Amino acid sequence: MVMGILNVTPDSFSDGGKYITEQEIKDQAIRMVEDGAAIIDIGGESTRPGYREIPADEEIARVVPAIQAVREVLPDVWISIDTWKSEVALAAIEAGADMINDQWGAKRDPEIAKIAAAFTTPIVLMHNRTDRKYDDFFENVKQDLQESIEIAKQAGVPDHHILIDPGFGFVKTPAQNLEVLRRIDELVAFGHEVLLGTSRKSTIGLVLDLPVEERVEGTGATVVYGQVKGCTIFRVHDVKSIARMITMTDAILGNISAPQN
Repeated sequence: MVMGILNVTPDSFSDGGKYITEQEIKDQAIRMVEDGAAIIDIGGESTRPGYREIPADEEIARVVPAIQAVREVLPDVWISIDTWKSEVALAAIEAGADMINDQWGAKRDPEIAKIAAAFTTPIVLMHNRTDRKYDDFFENVKQDLQESIEIAKQAGVPDHHILIDPGFGFVKTPAQNLEVLRRIDELVAFGHEVLLGTSRKSTIGLVLDLPVEERVEGTGATVVYGQVKGCTIFRVHDVKSIARMITMTDAILGNISAPQN
């Protein structure tokens, strides 16, 4: 599935300030669904390097109207709330969100896992940490994710509602980001759905020496590789292009019927 990114922020690294008014939000959500998105991921706080953390009430004031606007024009689409704050997650679910995408893996605010359990809401647990002090990089990533999974399970979230995200681009060097991708099947082996969020990230820009707006092909390469390795949800900006790549890869893998004649 494709998860389309809809940031209602002034400062996100790729699309900050683009979707602020209610009509802009509606138009972009409709466009992404028409292009192939199954989930709209709404975020109200940037997570770009050096971002400014905002209070929960300010984040709620950004995301709740956006969720309501999207729900008004797309009553059946899945909406994800991109937040680590339990207060924001609660307000978002009450406004119509269907799932939580927590960029801190329920570690910054463990109450968010209790919200997910109470509302029987799927939750994505992304790998993140405050520093790059790894003893054994990928083993530490796996341990960190297992800790997040345990927090969710202890809060009462069932296994089938727990998804994981390796945190490509978060507290990792470019070489470490590429190692995460190469070894992503080891995370798929955990038995939870794996979400991959590589879209337009700086590692792609460094490899290809390209600015943010020219990274769709690099993003596509990471998505197709992740799909072949078993990832099932892809969080992207360029929905139409990536959705086509995913469909073609599904055909090659035999996940969809081959065309006749």
